[in-house]
Amino acid sequence: MGARLTVSDVNLHFGGVKVLQEVSFEVAPGEIFGLVGPNGAGKTSLFNCISGHYRPSSGSIRIDDAEVRGARPATLARHGLARTFQHPALQLRETVLENVLLGAHSRLPGGPAEWSLRLPRTARAERELRAEAMDLLEAHELGWAAGTRADELSHGLHKGVELCRALLMKPRLLLLDEPAAGLPHGEVETLIETVRRVRDADITVIIVEHNMGLISALTDRVMVLDHGRKLMEGTAAEAQADPRVIEAYIGKDAADDAA
Repeated sequence: MGARLTVSDVNLHFGGVKVLQEVSFEVAPGEIFGLVGPNGAGKTSLFNCISGHYRPSSGSIRIDDAEVRGARPATLARHGLARTFQHPALQLRETVLENVLLGAHSRLPGGPAEWSLRLPRTARAERELRAEAMDLLEAHELGWAAGTRADELSHGLHKGVELCRALLMKPRLLLLDEPAAGLPHGEVETLIETVRRVRDADITVIIVEHNMGLISALTDRVMVLDHGRKLMEGTAAEAQADPRVIEAYIGKDAADDAA
């Protein structure tokens, strides 16, 4: 079953700059939840807090019943959290298969000492994970690229490789940071189908995205951030019709003219 995420009264301050202020929301197991807002609203900062790249100044972040505020990414992986990035973080000189396998470290038995000794159970686990990685690449129509260096692929294919790497972690909670950025229309349609399959595999999905067509097509609910504060929560259609959201995106004067 997908994980439940509960964010309560999260604040993030850098010196005197208040990046996030009293942000609270909950994502139910198996839900596709959208996180939207204008540039500078704090969406990526909130993702960074959830995924362990920033430590919130205060508040609570829970995965199911476990408090994980301030936990490191490796610890969060053991709680079932995986993440992709707006700009895919691949090892460009490594092959596609090697990049995907980087997502498997949290699933290897033992620790670094045992891995270096290449004990039989470690070698067996590596063979099984390699086979799983190939299955994922085939399922996402990237099997042909398994032996290709990442720097020989397009930006759109980089996003597919990063998604396969995240899925190899066997997550129950998947954070997607602007997965449609830079993709042509046809690939966006493929992405929508892919994310639906991910949800159908009992994975809770949270998406930061500017493409409102994708958000409308995919999400069960959205939360709108503006200047680090929660502006509203509801369906994508409700968000697009909300005067506060319109004002946040296009400015008060433009919103008044539109009205």
